[in-house]
Amino acid sequence: MKDKILAIEALQMPWRTDDPFLVAMHHLDHYPKGNENMGLDPSQEEGRVLGQDFSNKDGYSMYHGKVVPGFPYHPHLGFETITIGKQGFVDHSDSLGGAGRFGAGDAQWMTAGKGIQHSEMFPLIHTDKPNILEIFQIWLNLPSQSKLAEPHYKMLWNESIPKIEEVDTNGKKNNP
Repeated sequence: MKDKILAIEALQMPWRTDDPFLVAMHHLDHYPKGNENMGLDPSQEEGRVLGQDFSNKDGYSMYHGKVVPGFPYHPHLGFETITIGKQGFVDHSDSLGGAGRFGAGDAQWMTAGKGIQHSEMFPLIHTDKPNILEIFQIWLNLPSQSKLAEPHYKMLWNESIPKIEEVDTNGKKNNP
């Protein structure tokens, strides 16, 4: 098979995908400095519909967050999510008792299977400088025989993920 570009499409939110991918999303939010609650200063809430803010006003969205940006507890069923952190932090908690904060270079793999409730919040931990969040997430459709699998959550920490070091023809290393 020859290497060739099959199609070029404009990026959109969410990205158009084909089975088994249900959705692919790239979040890049340029959040301001946070307050003592890891959220917005109240003066920055003007013009936002908190709890339903996908506006990208001023370069960021609160999504479903009312204090801290993100996605409070919500259900998933019959698919898997893979989330890769590039910048900033994500606080995860779920109905299995899993909880933790992950960031740049870390990856989260969650199998919803027969059902899980989880939360993904984007804490604005820096009170003295902006809080940039960049994550990439894909949702994979589980095959019919696995739709009701036991839910599972796993963190893959940056330090434990194998890295491939490439060297170009000039001997220059490409460090991911």
